[in-house]
Amino acid sequence: MLSFISFWRAAAIVLCDLASTAYYIGGIVEQAVGPAAPWFILGVMLFSYAIRAVYMESCSMFVRGGVYKVVKEAMGGKLAKLSAAALMFDYILTGPISTVSAGQYLSGLLNNLFPYLRIGWHLDPHSFAVFFAVAATMYFWWENIKGIHESSDKALKIMQMTTVMGAVMIIWCGYTVWVRGGVLPPFSLTFSEEGLGWAARVSWLKPIGAVGIIMAFGHSLLAMSGEESLAQVYREVEAPKIKNLERAGLVIFIYSMLLTSAVSFFAVMIIPDSVRISQYGDNLLSGLAMSVVGPHWMRLLLQCFVVGVGVLILAGAANTSIVGANGVLNRLAEDGILVDWFRGLHRKYGTTHRLINLIVGLQIATILLCRGDVYLLGEAYAFGVVWSFVFKTMAVMMLRFKKREPREFMVPGNIRVNGVEWPIGLAAVFLILFVTASMNLLTKRVATISGSVFTAVFFGLFVFSERWNEKQHAGGHSPHEKFNLRQADDLKMVREEIDKPHRVLVALRDPNNLYHLTKVLETLDDDTTDLVVFTSRIRSGLGLVDEAVTMDHEEQKLFTRVLELAEKSGKTVTPLLVVSNEPFYAITQAAQAVGATEVVFGVSAKLSTDAQLERLAMTWGSLQTDKQPVRFRILGPGTEHAVDL
Repeated sequence: MLSFISFWRAAAIVLCDLASTAYYIGGIVEQAVGPAAPWFILGVMLFSYAIRAVYMESCSMFVRGGVYKVVKEAMGGKLAKLSAAALMFDYILTGPISTVSAGQYLSGLLNNLFPYLRIGWHLDPHSFAVFFAVAATMYFWWENIKGIHESSDKALKIMQMTTVMGAVMIIWCGYTVWVRGGVLPPFSLTFSEEGLGWAARVSWLKPIGAVGIIMAFGHSLLAMSGEESLAQVYREVEAPKIKNLERAGLVIFIYSMLLTSAVSFFAVMIIPDSVRISQYGDNLLSGLAMSVVGPHWMRLLLQCFVVGVGVLILAGAANTSIVGANGVLNRLAEDGILVDWFRGLHRKYGTTHRLINLIVGLQIATILLCRGDVYLLGEAYAFGVVWSFVFKTMAVMMLRFKKREPREFMVPGNIRVNGVEWPIGLAAVFLILFVTASMNLLTKRVATISGSVFTAVFFGLFVFSERWNEKQHAGGHSPHEKFNLRQADDLKMVREEIDKPHRVLVALRDPNNLYHLTKVLETLDDDTTDLVVFTSRIRSGLGLVDEAVTMDHEEQKLFTRVLELAEKSGKTVTPLLVVSNEPFYAITQAAQAVGATEVVFGVSAKLSTDAQLERLAMTWGSLQTDKQPVRFRILGPGTEHAVDL
């Protein structure tokens, strides 16, 4: 049902999004605030650990601790839909800014290589970036339609190559500064007209002192785009989940701070002022590679390496944006916000292709509208990033008072007064974000206009869809997870898909009686034991003939609860639905087919534990074909019975 991953792989998935900003953030921020940009990028990367702590606390309360879920629990459905709409703006722009940036880097490299290859071409960077971005987006559209997502293994390999590239760049740039000498960037702010936006018309709002710092900080917040990916990937982190999430967060913080901050400082210190923004504003790392000390051919090879890795990590970020947006919209659909039509599965691949089509269509429209301008995309992108952070932090702070139960992780900086714990650290994070987001409304015209329109349109779509759903499902069932089932005539096919030394089969029937599954998950060694979760559909007579393998409402409800428990524990589950005319026969047949050494049941409302065990023993004996021992266990609150056969 789920493949759980290590904290290293979880960190790699998030970094494929977060670390990719190193390729474009320096140029975007410097065009807005001047050569002091690296100082503010460093400040944002340090502040990112506080944001990461907010996400870790939300994940400790909800396995699916994304913005929508947390805001809904804290402030209700309307604000939750509004926050989800802002987050969707973030995801819709992540793909275009990543692919357009990759196109800019690639066009710059090709223009440098053409003279050596005696090719008399010169690519227009903006036109080529648009062409490349559309082609890359279409490629990832097809990959997601097929369901072949960017795996954690691929993400890990991309980050390994990025690590090598980052180490080479930092060492080479450090040597260049040592040979040539270098001065740290000035801290004085020089705002461009675009960087001031509407604030230039407000006479009393001078871009100096604290006001200027807030403005510049707001322009730099884009550097920590991708934090929401942490909440998306948490459900797949292996046990112990919170401890591994903390480890992943530390890896992400150290890695992104060193890479993103270092290249931003080196770019200002090494690339001449006369060409840094005019020539390399959209591909700053290429400019850095071509400005270090060394023969021209070595610098050209370094540029090839930097661009090659950049295309990979930026492409990974683009794919992550489609996967993330699809995940958010699926959560909304499962909560009854989107009409069921959007959840329709692809006939061949079983993916939610209509949602993917919507996401990719909006991304391609964005690419065409921006005309290859990375700065324009960066300006618009900031809206979704900062406001999703604001909603998230405010919601987590409110939940401190609404849900006072202990958490496995809390944002530091708490003071207990008269038995009440006041979240001082969390409040400080919220205040910084809210002030910065409010300032961005004035200084980022493109972001304010485009973000507000997009958010309003999506919010309206969510409200309309929810009301439509309420009419369609009046008095009906609430939506559950959608599952793809593979039909087989022989239970032995399950044995071919599980390969751990030990196997436990847990029999389920009632979605409200999963105590025994919870206890098994608590003690299960996921490295050595396969867990098969079994339920049977009881039919008699002709009901067994040509039974279609589709889940009814109760089975969907049951496996939705199983999925939630599996995600919470971080342990893999293999689900099994069997059609039979006799439940005990089906259980024992399945247990023998998968080679189970232990079979676990819940307490029955109809049979006593002795009667259950007796029927199981008789059925097991009549079907047993080998002498493999098995233990039958019945677990309930305050009850445990076992028998070995």
